[in-house]
Amino acid sequence: MTAFLDLLPFADMSRLELGFWSFPVLLGLIFLRAPIGLAMFLCGIGGWYFAMNGNPTPLLSKLKSETYTTFSSYSLSIIPLFLLMGQFATLSGMSTSLFKAAESFLGHRKGGVAMAAVGACAGFGAICGSSLATAATMGKVALPELRRYGYSGGFSTATLAAGGTLGILIPPSVILVIYAIITEQNIAKLFLAAFAPGVLAAVGYILTISIYVRLFPGSAGTRPPVPMAERWKALGNTWPVLAIFGLVVGGIYAGWFTPTEGSAIGAAGTGLVAWMSGNLKWPAFKESLLGTGKTTAMIFFIVLGAGFYNGFLALSGVPQYLADYVLDLGLSPWVVLAIILAFYMIFGCVMDSLSMILLTVPIFFPVISAMDFGMSPEHVAIWFGILVLIVVEVGLITPPVGMNLFIINAMDRETRITETYKAVMFFVGSDIVRVVILVAFPAITLFLIP
Repeated sequence: MTAFLDLLPFADMSRLELGFWSFPVLLGLIFLRAPIGLAMFLCGIGGWYFAMNGNPTPLLSKLKSETYTTFSSYSLSIIPLFLLMGQFATLSGMSTSLFKAAESFLGHRKGGVAMAAVGACAGFGAICGSSLATAATMGKVALPELRRYGYSGGFSTATLAAGGTLGILIPPSVILVIYAIITEQNIAKLFLAAFAPGVLAAVGYILTISIYVRLFPGSAGTRPPVPMAERWKALGNTWPVLAIFGLVVGGIYAGWFTPTEGSAIGAAGTGLVAWMSGNLKWPAFKESLLGTGKTTAMIFFIVLGAGFYNGFLALSGVPQYLADYVLDLGLSPWVVLAIILAFYMIFGCVMDSLSMILLTVPIFFPVISAMDFGMSPEHVAIWFGILVLIVVEVGLITPPVGMNLFIINAMDRETRITETYKAVMFFVGSDIVRVVILVAFPAITLFLIP
């Protein structure tokens, strides 16, 4: 086997050449439908082997040490706890109460039921750190109501797909936890930084709906106003969401407990609410644990694969070489940032957000860190993380392969995917405007950071 590997063209390459050649190999494996975690893992161990001139001892040592150091990280325990929190939140009926409250206040306006769906997605995102889960859960609740009041199929599915992206942006967010671990940033500060852009995203989507229904009046119907007493009653039913979000995020910010402890409290709180609602029976509880375990295993394997691959890239010197090369070009930091964000937006259409961040942040982060944006290194890292999160999430609703679009369209077989594509481009436009605003005015992201 060793003799065969020595015959491969990679055997005589320098470490830097191996690092650059690993990219087309990785992309080839991905296009051959290999799981992204497995593709990064294979490229990582293959790169380590050839970089060490065929000596297997360093690779075997790396296999042992990397696995232990990766999964012994206390911070990673946040991920299954936030995922379990989302599972319990889905069972608790919070999504329904959020939508009913928003609908009672906004439903009688032109496009109001769609606006209510976006508002409910934002609220649900505060207790669920997954875009796909938010889109799927709110789709079950809001899609029948949208169709009942005469909203067109494409507009309905596009609204829910876009609203689902709020699940990953509004804290708590699993992706932000991963970014914090990779870049060694403070998780609580990243959560705070994501809050204002998350609210801005929800407001942008609501304005987009208002514009859309005026351009296409037949795309949305109307519903009668709800009496004020019923509105306040519906709003009162959302108290568990407000209590859990305030306790988890507020408690982390106030220093009452760490992010890991906050995730445990959030999972316990949503579990209690789900049990009180009568939906957390023993079979549902086992299914929640099993679902959390499966998703956690998938995420952790991607993290492990990324750890090996990024370790090989660091050994090859590719990140530092690219950082030096970009600095030598003399380009404006803002031009470099724009190029990187455009890259994320394009490739986010064909890769999931977690894989994109694990694969690219170790490469791009040194480049951004080496540039002068007139801010402290910590503020640059936090600001860049929020921008990356936003542009990667745009890929979830960008045709032709936006995952949120397929999830929502699977719930509405009567609507052709092309109709969803046409309507969702208005929301993509809103996202692009938001990215431009956050790039031009970093203070919107950073004003809550001490």
